[in-house]
Amino acid sequence: MKDFFSFPEVVNEISARLVAFGVLSMALLSLVLINTNNTYTPILLLILLYGFLARTSSGPKISPLALLVTRIIVPKLNLGDKPVPGPPKRFAQSIGLVFSLLILVSWFSVNIALANTLLIILASFAFLESALGYCFGCKVFKLLIRAGLLSEDICEKCSTLEY
Repeated sequence: MKDFFSFPEVVNEISARLVAFGVLSMALLSLVLINTNNTYTPILLLILLYGFLARTSSGPKISPLALLVTRIIVPKLNLGDKPVPGPPKRFAQSIGLVFSLLILVSWFSVNIALANTLLIILASFAFLESALGYCFGCKVFKLLIRAGLLSEDICEKCSTLEY
């Protein structure tokens, strides 16, 4: 069971960027649906939340988006492998989890302005990761380690791989 709820020590940066593109697409679609009062809005918001929960808890094992990217898209496109440390990516996924939960709660609380604002922030982070390879959560993770708020033992690969 411990292995199931684990996150890879090293992940493929290309896969991470493609997953971020999927998150960006869902966040933008959610913005459209929220503002048109669409009946599918809660379903998409739940899918977004589940994806972050799945990736935070277990890496790509039970995330449909991550499985699509890692098992089908990256191999088919022969995009190669760019190894980066996994713990900062897991931290970034956990930030997405918190944001997606707050978005869903805001939507159910009929605070559409807050849900929109949080979706725009989430979409911005996903855009930075997917288009530019800039992982905001990874940078925060690094700052937390430098500040001594996280132990360097959490990420042994962080000193040998760039992130």
